[in-house]
Amino acid sequence: MSDDERTPFAVRVLTIFPEMFPGPVGHSLAGRALRDGIWSLETVDIRDFARDKHRSVDDTPFGGGAGMVMRPDVIGDALAAASDVEAPLIYLSPRGRLLDQARVRALASGPGMSLLCGRFEGVDERVLETHEVEELSLGDFVLSGGEPAAMALIDACVRLLPGVVGRAESLTEESFAGGLLEHPHYTRPQEWRGRTVPDVLLSGHHERVREWRLAEAERSTRERRPDLWRRYRRPMEGDDDERD
Repeated sequence: MSDDERTPFAVRVLTIFPEMFPGPVGHSLAGRALRDGIWSLETVDIRDFARDKHRSVDDTPFGGGAGMVMRPDVIGDALAAASDVEAPLIYLSPRGRLLDQARVRALASGPGMSLLCGRFEGVDERVLETHEVEELSLGDFVLSGGEPAAMALIDACVRLLPGVVGRAESLTEESFAGGLLEHPHYTRPQEWRGRTVPDVLLSGHHERVREWRLAEAERSTRERRPDLWRRYRRPMEGDDDERD
């Protein structure tokens, strides 16, 4: 299939604030790709599935406690309306599995995704179980709603779609591409506030530059993300064990 015949990466967002979209993903690379038809965006207003004149989507939690919970009947009907799309159904939640670049790449290689944006204290557990919703988290922190997280996930996926990034090879050199954080970058002027560019980057020796960048990526990962460093080192340690 040629680029012109490729089916757009379809994103459907279920939210009580559809006016928040496309928001930031309507600009820059993602926005241009949206206008060019590389991906598509549909918003579903969860309040359209409410059962009362006030368009209520939440109620008090059983067992007591602060806050409100999004109702399973309302959310369930909204999810059912989105079930015609053959794509992963994802709930953005701090309780979910931590999102990583591997999952982003897997999503970007598929037909698209449907994103459920929670509010209040969250969504009734029964509807998540019934629809086998995948839960993903951006990190160990809490947002006021799932919409900002949905935008981050959309942007992360869209930039990997063919034709979005001008130089596709740049995607292979960024953070997490090889299990490491990215190396430092420098540009003009060569000297700034008494700080100079490392000599190796001015040498014109491509192999030495490559070695320096790898060493710097390893150093940054070791110092800043010990968890990633351990994961990166694990295959190498296994090889050492085999040789022993």
